[in-house]
Amino acid sequence: MLLKRQKLWNMIKKTGSWHHFWMESQTLQNPCASNPRTQNPFGVLGVSPYSTQSSKFPEYQMPSVTWGVVQGKKEKLVNRVKICDYLKSVGIIPDELESLELPSTIEVMSERVEFLQKLGLTIDDINEYPLMLGCSVRKNIIPVLGYLEKIGIARSNLGEFVRNYPQVLHASVVVELAPVVKFLRGLDVEKQDIGYVLQKYPELLGFKLEGTMSTSVAYLVSIGVNPRDIGPMVTQYPYFLGLRVGTMIKPLVDYLVSLGLPKKILARMLEKRAYILGYNLEETVKPNIDCLISFGIRREFLASAIAQFPQILGLPLKAKLSSQQYFFNLKLKIDPEGFARVIEKMPQIVSLNQHVILKSVEFLLGRGISSEDVATMVVKCPQLVALRVERMKNSYYFFKSEMGRPLKELVEFPEYFTYSLESRIKPRYQKLQSKGIRSSLNWFLNCSDQRFEERLQGNYIESESLGPSFCMGGKLELPGNEIESDEEEDESDEEVLYRRTVSL
Repeated sequence: MLLKRQKLWNMIKKTGSWHHFWMESQTLQNPCASNPRTQNPFGVLGVSPYSTQSSKFPEYQMPSVTWGVVQGKKEKLVNRVKICDYLKSVGIIPDELESLELPSTIEVMSERVEFLQKLGLTIDDINEYPLMLGCSVRKNIIPVLGYLEKIGIARSNLGEFVRNYPQVLHASVVVELAPVVKFLRGLDVEKQDIGYVLQKYPELLGFKLEGTMSTSVAYLVSIGVNPRDIGPMVTQYPYFLGLRVGTMIKPLVDYLVSLGLPKKILARMLEKRAYILGYNLEETVKPNIDCLISFGIRREFLASAIAQFPQILGLPLKAKLSSQQYFFNLKLKIDPEGFARVIEKMPQIVSLNQHVILKSVEFLLGRGISSEDVATMVVKCPQLVALRVERMKNSYYFFKSEMGRPLKELVEFPEYFTYSLESRIKPRYQKLQSKGIRSSLNWFLNCSDQRFEERLQGNYIESESLGPSFCMGGKLELPGNEIESDEEEDESDEEVLYRRTVSL
């Protein structure tokens, strides 16, 4: 027994102390403890995983979820300098990356830069938003791009999408992107249109569902917009989902209502022309209304002009009105007051190509109608200047050869050219002939089918009264009319595009 104690005492003396003995035994059990930098790169052993105390080695940290590599402070600084030098060498300015956690090696950063370049981004694009370099290729970029492709954005367009909205690379597919797509589907945006909508307005992916998007939709429905039309409105003009109701949408609606435009009509306008919501009230809409008034358009006709041609609210109106007024005075001999009456009846004139106008005017002059009478006809029925010449030729031929009437009747009722020859003029004229009735053009054309039949059954011809101008040539589509002409080949591509779609 004494011999065993003596051997133990000799061993303790050799090792120095109990503490030193315990440390060596710990080393034998955990060889990594002697060199934590090289043998224990994750810094986990030697500290209880449930301990609340700080690490014995404060220069080491738990592994990052993003990078997965532990570095000391000095090593981090050295690697950061190396990565910044690399970025500078490829033309990327790293100034905005000071507060950003960067990868541990140049290889990882190089992988990100090359991936973004393969996506279609240039060094200039990266410099526009260098924070995208903080996104892991595998954990951030690839999942986001895969989801965008899944919802309908073509792979070839992903680079452009990221260029326009690079913040999307930071988003969580489950927490941020998918809920927005679900919200859009709930608004009746067609599944195949989701990608198109997001490419037009990618910032939607960063909006909160309970914020601006919900309130703008709720307000539009409250003024009479059909909920089923919200989806098509979003597809046409998704930007209104980002407009604040209190500062943008409601003030515009209130102003248009104050001009005499009923909310019901305004709602129908917005359903078909959602981009009206994007017109700036103070900078564009109010100045354009003031411009119309300054050119002689009477205030009581403003609502009608807006309902027929809503785009008039957002056009560079002063320049267009000045140009058209000068043209009408010079070529058509219509004075400024007559021009104002033309705009009241057909506001689309402001953006109608002057070459198209001249075609129909020249046709009338070529039939022997004096320039003064042509001016009178245009002021009375501005739709004449937007008609296809071929259509006018056919109607005129029937008027002269079949009806045999004097030109004076066309001057008195120029709306004759706006009616369909095959569906209205011919059948009604033939019924008049069969009954031996002779009447003015206005009497048998400017009425509904039911009213015309009632007139035929009567034993007398009632007194004539001029109908409202918007009924001439049939019901005017509301809101807005598209001006068509077969003379487009003589126009520039820009003029044709502008006339077909007046955009923001």
